[in-house]
Amino acid sequence: MGIFEKIRQGLKKTRDSISGQIAQMVNSFTKIDEELFEELTELLVMGDVGMDTAEFITGELRRVIKEKGITDPGLIMDELQGIVTEILSGDCTLHIGTKPSVILVIGVNGVGKTTAIGKLSAQLKAEGKSVILGAADTFRAAAIEQLEVWAQRADVPMIKQGEGSDPAAVVFDTIAAAKARGCDVVICDTAGRLHNKKNLMDELSKISRIIDRELPGCDRENLLVLDAATGQNAVNQAREFMGAAGITGIVLTKLDGTPKGGVVLPIKRELGLPVKFIGVGEQIDDLQPFDPAAFAAGLFNLEEPVVTVKEQPLQEDTAVKEEPLPEPEPVPESESPEERHARFRRFAEALMARLDENGSVRDMLPELRAWRDDRELDRDDQRLVRNLLLTAEKRES
Repeated sequence: MGIFEKIRQGLKKTRDSISGQIAQMVNSFTKIDEELFEELTELLVMGDVGMDTAEFITGELRRVIKEKGITDPGLIMDELQGIVTEILSGDCTLHIGTKPSVILVIGVNGVGKTTAIGKLSAQLKAEGKSVILGAADTFRAAAIEQLEVWAQRADVPMIKQGEGSDPAAVVFDTIAAAKARGCDVVICDTAGRLHNKKNLMDELSKISRIIDRELPGCDRENLLVLDAATGQNAVNQAREFMGAAGITGIVLTKLDGTPKGGVVLPIKRELGLPVKFIGVGEQIDDLQPFDPAAFAAGLFNLEEPVVTVKEQPLQEDTAVKEEPLPEPEPVPESESPEERHARFRRFAEALMARLDENGSVRDMLPELRAWRDDRELDRDDQRLVRNLLLTAEKRES
C-alpha cells in the first residue's frame, strides 16, 4: 500500500466528519450566501478545527470566491482543499544532518509516545541510518520494558538503567554509546509529563543541558507527541509545552481511530508548529512523514462520489426483507412552512427509529435525498437532513 493510500485510509473518520458533512452542506445550497459561510464555520468548529482557524478558513474562502468570481457552491470543495494545503505548507522534515543527531521525544502519558519512538526507529533504520535508543522514562512503571520491546521489533540497540534512576544520566550514557558506536541518530524517551509539574519540566531542562554539553552544535529535534483523539486538548497541550520544552515539531498519533484530525490545522496555523509525523495505523510502518498536500487530498477526497438515484438506481435487497414503510405522505398543493416541518419530522422520526433498530434504510434513501434538495426546509431541518443522510449512507455502504 502506498503512502498516499495509507494516509487516505487513516483519515477516513476525519474525512467523514469534516469534508463529508461539508460536501453535503454545500450540496444543499443553490447559491453562495452568508448562511453557507455560517454553516461552514460551524462544521469546521465541530471538526475540532477551532473557532479562530475556522473563521480564518472561511475568510480566505470569501476572498478566493470574490477574486475568482465563483458563484457555484459546487466549486467550494476544491478551493477549501487549496486553503488547507496552504495552511499546512512549510518545512515538515526532520533535521538530523549531524552525526550523531538527537531526537528528544516528549509528551504526557497515554498519547502513544513509546510506540511512536519504536516506529520512528524502524523508519530511520530502513532509510539506512544507525539508531540508538535511550530509555530516559525511568519514572513510569514498565516504561523501560515497553521501549525495549519496540527496540527489539525495530532491531536497534537501547541504553537503560533501573527504574527510578536519573533520566539525565541515561541520556548521558546513550550519547556516550552513540559516539563510541558511530551512530547517526540518538532517540531519547522521556517521562510522561504534564505542563503543571514543575519538577518534571526542570528534569527536561537538565536533559537539555546534558545534550548541549556533550554534543554542542548537533542537530536536535524536540518532538511533542499528541493524541489526535483529544481534539482541542491537544492544541492546549502543545501551547503549554512550547515555552517549556522548545518544541520543534509534532507527532500526531491515532489519526486512524478518531474523527478529530482537523486539529492539525490550528496546531500549524495558530502555534506555528510543523506536524512532522502522523500515526495512521497499528503496524510498525504506519507512522508516516507528514505531507501537507497528501493530507489535504486525503481529507477532501471522499471514498465514493455522491450519486443520484438516476445515476445509480437502488436495487431491491432480496437477502433481507424489511416490513415496507407506508407510502410517502402526499405533498399538498399548498403547504405552510409549519406543515412542511411537521411532515419532514414524521419522516425523520421513522428513519431514526429504523436506524435505532439496526434495520436497513435503503428504501428510505430516495425520500431522504429529496428532503436534502428541498430548499424550503428551515435551517435546523436542513442540518438534520445532512446528518441523517451521512449516517444512512454509511449504514448502507
